[in-house]
Amino acid sequence: MDKKFCIFDMDGTLVDSMGYWQRMERDYLARRGAKPGPALEELIERLKPMTLADAAKAFITELGFSGTPQQIVDEMNAVMAENYRLRVPLKPDVKAYLTALRSRGAKLCTASATGEPLVKLCLDRLGIGSLFDFMISCVDVGASKDRPDVYFEAARRMGAKPEETAVFEDSLKALTTAKRAGFYAAAVWDEASAEDWPALCELADEAVRSWAEATAALR
Repeated sequence: MDKKFCIFDMDGTLVDSMGYWQRMERDYLARRGAKPGPALEELIERLKPMTLADAAKAFITELGFSGTPQQIVDEMNAVMAENYRLRVPLKPDVKAYLTALRSRGAKLCTASATGEPLVKLCLDRLGIGSLFDFMISCVDVGASKDRPDVYFEAARRMGAKPEETAVFEDSLKALTTAKRAGFYAAAVWDEASAEDWPALCELADEAVRSWAEATAALR
């Protein structure tokens, strides 16, 4: 595919942050008294493509947490903001891939379940924020990635049709959404979703095991 329009997930795709999210979620849930077990693990798995607001609602309805969704979101955001500001690393060779796309005249954006201020905070620190035409969040469109709203809006802003737009995702649920909506689906390897890699490869139009290999393939 001639990648003139590209939408990138952030967590697990551009940056190695899923471990930070999983530790934060588990620590937060434990601190709030959630009981460990299969039901909790299933909930944690379902959190991956969710916005924090949707996750907070799930904590209230399924786990009986007190407080408002916004209070829970604020508590989790405070922890992750520090991680994005200080600790979360860029995945190897991502910058070279993005730079190669830009040199070919491609339009690039991020579409993340994470709020745009945290995305910008992280990617600017890592020196790649300026490579994107814009950043959009599921929060902006009011829907998690179990619906294609964020991808459609990103494509609209780039002036592209779904079938001419590549979506890069490490989440099986998110990539399934994009694929079903007519986008070119690029699966990205991440250790946190390693068990889904065979299914991701079967679903995807392209599999990115390493960004260095992907960059070489562009030439």
